[in-house]
Order: sequence, then structure tokens, then C-alpha cells
Amino acid sequence: MAMYDNANTVQKSFDLNFVSEHLIQAQWAEFIELKKVITELAIAKNAPISILDIGIGNARIPMHLCGVKEIWDMITTYDGTDNAQACVDISNQNIIKHNIQNKATAFLFEATALSTLQKKYDLVICTWFTPGNFYPDNFCFDTYKNAEEILDLTKNEKFDTVFYSAYNLLNEGGALLLGACYIDNESTRQKQEESYNKMGMTVITSNEDTFTATKEGFWSQRFTKEKLYSYLHFADTNKIVITSLDTYNYAMQIKIKK
Repeated sequence: MAMYDNANTVQKSFDLNFVSEHLIQAQWAEFIELKKVITELAIAKNAPISILDIGIGNARIPMHLCGVKEIWDMITTYDGTDNAQACVDISNQNIIKHNIQNKATAFLFEATALSTLQKKYDLVICTWFTPGNFYPDNFCFDTYKNAEEILDLTKNEKFDTVFYSAYNLLNEGGALLLGACYIDNESTRQKQEESYNKMGMTVITSNEDTFTATKEGFWSQRFTKEKLYSYLHFADTNKIVITSLDTYNYAMQIKIKK
């Protein structure tokens, strides 16, 4: 099921009255780094670039990008996917509201099917902790709280499927940008739980888990650098750059060049 499976859930998830300050500041930190990457790629190409946004949400990124003409002029097309119709609807409404439908569009699509797309991109992004939302197909939100074993996430086949396919959609010299991503530590786990509690959700995971999940069907994985290198086995480690997005070991952004 889609994490955002109805319009009410979507609206609440995007309502800053329900979003923690850590999450809000992570949004802006990753956005600053994103603008740098867009500029870098456009200068290297000497032409505007194409972007694919995996999990476009409410079209937050293109809404902010289009407000900065110098950056928006560096983009030729902006395609956004989401697996929740409610997100697609609100994204396209915001795209029309900002009069950017000549460049931007959102469409319903499962990220696990990225290998079926017939288009190449200069930049593929997955922002605001979405990279950690891809949970194993056999995970059961209804019974996990009573599970006797901790879920082993040494491998995450869904993460592998999504981002290996995303990497293969890149033009040569392009980049895959993941993040913000949660950093795996006790402080971040507590912040995740506080965020879900603020949105009125019930956490079903324990202190030993490397992810946080709720009975309402939300899931957020935390990462170490070592785990990310393992997950991104398809890329040259020399072309993976990890950038801290704050000074308190909460979030990071990962750039993978092709």
C-alpha cells in the first residue's frame, strides 16, 4: 500500500503544524545542496538538465526551484513520480498554480518499476528521507510489534531495485541524489519517534531496530555510511559523495555520479 493512501493523510504530512523542526530544517539543508548539484551538472553539460523526482510528494521541490529564475532556467524538464494518487493530484494542482506545467509534471508510478521507463535523465533525485521509505515486501505492520526477531536489513532488495534502476536511467556524467537520509544513531531514532507522535501515529518498532515504523503504515530506515556503500554496490565508491546536512548527526545527503 502507499504510505500516503488518502488525501487527509497527505495534507497532514505536508502541514508544518504537524512536522517537527528537525524535519523542516532538513528540507532546507537538502534543498541548498540540491541547487549546488543542479548548477554543477548544468555547467558541466553547458545546457539545461532533465530531472526525475522519485516521490514528488506535493511538488515542494519544483515549487521552490521555479521561484529562483537562475536555477529554473538550468532545468529543461522536471518529471515527478509518486505511488499515491493523492500526492500526484496535489502535485499537479501546485504545478498548475505555479504555472510551470510547461516543464514539470507528476504521474502515478511505482518506483520499483523504474526499469520500464524509456527516458534518460541528467539528475535523478529522491528527497526528504524518501530513500528510507522502501521497506521489504514481507514486512507486516500489523504484527511486527509482537515479533520475536529484529528485522535484518543487511540487504534491502526493494532499495536495491529502485536505486539500481534509477542509476541506470542516468545519462553519462549525470548524478543520483539521495537525501535527506536519516543517520543511524539513538538520537535520530528518538527524533523519528517524536515526529511520528506529533502526527498522531503509533510507533511499533523498538530501540534495537534500524528503522522506525508505525501501525498506520509509515516506515523510515536509518543508515550508516557502511550500509549505504553496501546498498549502492552498483556504483564506483570513488564517485559516491556523502554530505552532512547538519551539525548534530541527524541527516545526510548522498550523491552518486555516473
